[in-house]
Amino acid sequence: MSKPEPLATPPSHEELRLQRLRALYPELDTEGGRVDPQRLAGLIPGDSLDPGPERYGLSWNGKRAAQQALALGPTGALRPCPEESLDWETTRNVFIEGENLETLRIMLKPYFRKVKMIYIDPPYNTGGDFIYKDNYTAPVADYLKKTGQADEAGNLLVSNPESSGRYHSDWLTMMYPRLALARELLREDGVLFCSIDDHEVHNLRLLLNEVFGEENFVAAIAWERADSPRMDADYFSTKHEYVLCCARNLAAFRVIRSEYEGEEVPDHYNRVDGHGRRYYLKPLRAMGGQGETREARPNLYYAISAPDGSEVFPKLEDGRDGAWRWGQEKLARERARIEWTGSASEWTPYYRIYADESHGRPPETMVFAKDVGSNRTATAELKALFDEGRPFDAPKPVGLLKHLVSMACDPESLVLDFFSGSATTAHALIDLNNADGGNRRYILVQLPEPTEREDYPTIADIGKERIRRVAARIREERAGQLDLEQRETPLDLGMRVFKLGASSLADNRHEATTEGRPDQDGDYAAALQGSLDTLLPDWRPEDLLWEVLLREGLPLDCRIETLTAGPQTVYRATDPDTDGDGAERRLYVCLDDAVSDEPLVALLGEDRNARLVCRESALADDSVAQNLALHCRLVTL
Repeated sequence: MSKPEPLATPPSHEELRLQRLRALYPELDTEGGRVDPQRLAGLIPGDSLDPGPERYGLSWNGKRAAQQALALGPTGALRPCPEESLDWETTRNVFIEGENLETLRIMLKPYFRKVKMIYIDPPYNTGGDFIYKDNYTAPVADYLKKTGQADEAGNLLVSNPESSGRYHSDWLTMMYPRLALARELLREDGVLFCSIDDHEVHNLRLLLNEVFGEENFVAAIAWERADSPRMDADYFSTKHEYVLCCARNLAAFRVIRSEYEGEEVPDHYNRVDGHGRRYYLKPLRAMGGQGETREARPNLYYAISAPDGSEVFPKLEDGRDGAWRWGQEKLARERARIEWTGSASEWTPYYRIYADESHGRPPETMVFAKDVGSNRTATAELKALFDEGRPFDAPKPVGLLKHLVSMACDPESLVLDFFSGSATTAHALIDLNNADGGNRRYILVQLPEPTEREDYPTIADIGKERIRRVAARIREERAGQLDLEQRETPLDLGMRVFKLGASSLADNRHEATTEGRPDQDGDYAAALQGSLDTLLPDWRPEDLLWEVLLREGLPLDCRIETLTAGPQTVYRATDPDTDGDGAERRLYVCLDDAVSDEPLVALLGEDRNARLVCRESALADDSVAQNLALHCRLVTL
């Protein structure tokens, strides 16, 4: 007999990792359903080596608490705010006002492995700025107090002076769980960019190595943030900051090269073959120094036949045995590219690199202000949007974000920024889409940090207003113009706004509500039915709907239709991104106080795989639940 199933509890970061571990090693499970660490140790090759505590790694005061925080699932909910949004019904862009650690927990199920690129600009920990102080045990309650939404007000951030004794530790404790969750949201070919300066760049590099794996580090990009020197500098005038780049899986990540303009081909392609193809030569002998010797790379030391039949081995300038760049298998495949210079005993092999195969210019680790803008540029961009003057200190230039997105994302990518500040990331994506017809989407998360301004009380307010003004500027530019673009979808200038708040669901079903509980004169049956309700007294249908959708794995840009089934209101949510087989992901939700099975069965039709969520207290009796469970996948809350 089919039975309803309870609404899913959102998984934590650690639960998802354990699921994957069990899939790889089913023998780890014990009778109690727990993973046996001793069995796991027996499966790790070489685990008997170096059993002592002295191992290379990054450690700090607070690391254990930060790791344990990953075992916690979300306790809050994202509440819709259509009144602060743009094009709510059609947009796929999302702006979330709230604390980012709890928000990342909420996003873990619906956005697991779906984000192509993450860019963040976290606090640099300069000693004069602030960091997030997390309350792992009561994150949402603490957040609501700090933002003035609960009885007790407090500060959103805490200062972190160098004299605190835990200057670096507090920053690492703040960053670790956020980066760990961020990695789980990235696609297999996804990438993370993180802005930072000299205060924590060394620690961030080690932290990224721990979270992403050292083998997935891509590059440390130096960005010229200042276009003029600081004459009052005590020692050096610092002109640069860093953007550290890590791939989720370096083998899957592909960087996008910039196209050469017009017929331009760099001068170093200075040769032409018999077919008119331009190329240049590169020595086949590895030129990397001490690491490219026969001792270091013995498999790359072998003889190659020269044009006269003599054998040529790789030799260093000092006469020592060196190494070739290619192994013997690749040499056999690419032999047509080999070109020899010299003669007799002085043969030297080179290989051809063709201009038409280079796929453009690779991005470089030096990014200059003349190309992407500086801090001065970013300030001017913000002032141009806000007539009231600059509302935000130290924004990033739009050009820098365009540069990062262009080297990492295709035109349909989803980009996440959970330290979004003044919303430069959204500005950059909108401009790129407007220029090239792309459909890049963004999810921004920003804490409502106070600004002491009446017009924009929080930084989140600044970000939302910036997006509105960028959209208005583009609409004004397009007004009266013929739309000659061949876009499959209209340019998305909207955003859905959500705000982090308390859950509408009680933690314990039997403590959910006091309504209808038995007293001396009460009706016990009615009281029992009331005790089944899992909702808190002040719940709202629009908030609960989105909490249910996210728990069931639907994204924040899903389409919602309001239907009727007899007297009942039913919401049908559809994920705009289809599964691999093209099937649409749909969910039906009915939050009415009472549910009739026959109208719902008629609405669902013959789709036995349809998923329906309703309140357990709304089911009149077992027969209603059983009939619905026979015709669909029934979920109760």
